[in-house]
Amino acid sequence: MSSMRVDHHSVLGNLEKQRDVTIYFDGQQYAAYEGDTIASALLASGVRTLRHHEDKGTPRGIYCNIGHCFECRVTVNGKNTVRACLTPVENNMRIESGISLSTTSLKGGQL
Repeated sequence: MSSMRVDHHSVLGNLEKQRDVTIYFDGQQYAAYEGDTIASALLASGVRTLRHHEDKGTPRGIYCNIGHCFECRVTVNGKNTVRACLTPVENNMRIESGISLSTTSLKGGQL
C-alpha cells in the first residue's frame, strides 16, 4: 500500500528530513519518522484498526487523538494500556493490538 503520509506541511515543513525509524505492529514492520506518534505512523501506513472492543468485538482506532478517550490503547513493549495518539515512536518499538478482556473480567471477575 502506498503511504498516506503528508510529506510537506505548511507549518511543520518538510517531514522527509526526519530520521527514519522502524516499528512493528502485530508482528508486521512499518516505517515511521522520528517525532511521529504511534497513531500518526500507523495511520500514514494505512492502518486503521488498533484493537477490538472488549465486549462487542468491533474495530477501534483513532477517535479523539488527544488522549482523552482511550480508544487507541495498545500494548507497547509488553506494557498494556498505552495511548497510541500520545506515545512517540522509538526505533524497533513492538506494538500489539490492545488486549481484549474476557467477559468474566468485564463483569468484575478475575482474568
